[in-house]
Amino acid sequence: MKDSRGQEQQHRRAGIDAPVTITAAALTILFLIVGVTFSDEMRVAGEHIYAFIARQFGWVFVMSTAGFVFFILYLAFSKYGRVKLGDPGDEPAYSTFSWIAMMFALGVGIGLIFYGAYEPVTLWAEPPPGGPQPRTDAAAVVAMQYSIFHWALHPWAFFGVAGLAFAYTTIVKGRPSLVSATLKPLMGKRSDGLAGRGIDTWVIVTTMVGNAVTLGLGTLQIVAGLGFISDIESSTLVLVLVVGLLTAAFIFSAVAGVDKGIKRLADFNTLLAIALGLFILVLGPFSFIFNLLSQAMGGYIFNFLPMSFETGAFADGQWMQDWTVFFWAWGISWAPYVGSFLAKISRGRTIREYVFGVLIAPSLATIVWFSILGGAALDLQLSGERDIAAVASESAQAAFFEVLAAFPLSTVTSIAVIILAGVFFISGADAGAIVLGTFSSKGADEPQKWLVIAWGLLVGAVALTLLVVGGLDALQWGALVVASPFVLILVAMCVGLGKELRADVKAGRVTMVGKSTEKLRARSASASRKYRPDD
Repeated sequence: MKDSRGQEQQHRRAGIDAPVTITAAALTILFLIVGVTFSDEMRVAGEHIYAFIARQFGWVFVMSTAGFVFFILYLAFSKYGRVKLGDPGDEPAYSTFSWIAMMFALGVGIGLIFYGAYEPVTLWAEPPPGGPQPRTDAAAVVAMQYSIFHWALHPWAFFGVAGLAFAYTTIVKGRPSLVSATLKPLMGKRSDGLAGRGIDTWVIVTTMVGNAVTLGLGTLQIVAGLGFISDIESSTLVLVLVVGLLTAAFIFSAVAGVDKGIKRLADFNTLLAIALGLFILVLGPFSFIFNLLSQAMGGYIFNFLPMSFETGAFADGQWMQDWTVFFWAWGISWAPYVGSFLAKISRGRTIREYVFGVLIAPSLATIVWFSILGGAALDLQLSGERDIAAVASESAQAAFFEVLAAFPLSTVTSIAVIILAGVFFISGADAGAIVLGTFSSKGADEPQKWLVIAWGLLVGAVALTLLVVGGLDALQWGALVVASPFVLILVAMCVGLGKELRADVKAGRVTMVGKSTEKLRARSASASRKYRPDD
């Protein structure tokens, strides 16, 4: 392990990779110009290309995603679960609460705000083919069941396998934090050559565009909240102010670093989300929420395998394209960015601890969140008190605020949601800026601050431009199309990780937690004789 730690230190402050950075920035700007100049054409083209990919290759997303879930669970419960991500004396740098809070904020935080009320009521009105009749009690159960399916284990498996591949590559093997470096077991020296740098350039572009789209969506959520609690209406000035404030905030947080920036934001937002959830639970339909949760979880568990492998082969497939395949493609596009950051904060934990922290804990929190917010929305809908589905069909981001309008202190709670959306975005986007700096600095763990600031400003500029000219939808579809092939890279990362992990455990080149001191010493001695650092 000494050799790998030494190599890791060499990568900590590596210089900027000018060809990769300049190419990625140029492609991003070109993508932006096309999206702005030919907004409608790009949106239509993106929709058609994505529809083709989803229709012809949706099965690849479905089967791969199921495979990621089973692969990472196998690693956790097998002997490989005792492998430590670090040296024998390494301890976790963050408390379990802060660790989980950061990954929750990075992974799906803004999505839970956007879809928490919108998805359950929309699926109640438009259930999957072969499901119950729309707008019925049975449809409400299935809607909650699929909301859990789309946001619990499966999306976290994307982030989990990517993060584990990055963690093993950087912490255990001492290679740089690059997607190409995780593929070295399969590509060999080609991972350091033109092919590897091409992959890293592509990853930077998809991460950059994905962050810009998320900033745009977060801005729309905040503007909708401001309109709900005041007379402020969406305008160019409002968009400029919101994007400017969010961009400045996440750049400041990114420059401050993980401990002073992201960690504190994630801790605060997690506590605020818990408080808001408890408020809705206590003052809302308490019994209905838990009754619905019980039935939805029963359906989710019983139908876990059928849902995991459902492709819509005997239907028109449109529902699968719009929902399950869309979510899987979108989640996979975020895997390199989220995975890279997960690796940064997971040193000192075993693979088993990592999997339970990345897969199980956030999934449980997600289930609770959707049960409370989605349950409250469905109760209001079924009772006829409020037509949440109608509001959601007009404005997805307004659905949450329409639910809160039925509760006391709606202005206060709406402000809390605006803060949640803003901080969830900031904590995710500043991590994105750091990761972009890492990817464009040869995998440096501590990229130069000016580079982080530059990427942050570019993210903000892209998002603002698209919001003003109305090209956000175009970029969203374009990002999905560009990022979709990454599913194959993620499969390759799993294969490479499995190959390297198996060889290292067999040769005694890793620290295994749970063995006697004598065996650990023997393995350490064996490792010192057998281990050869990567070139």
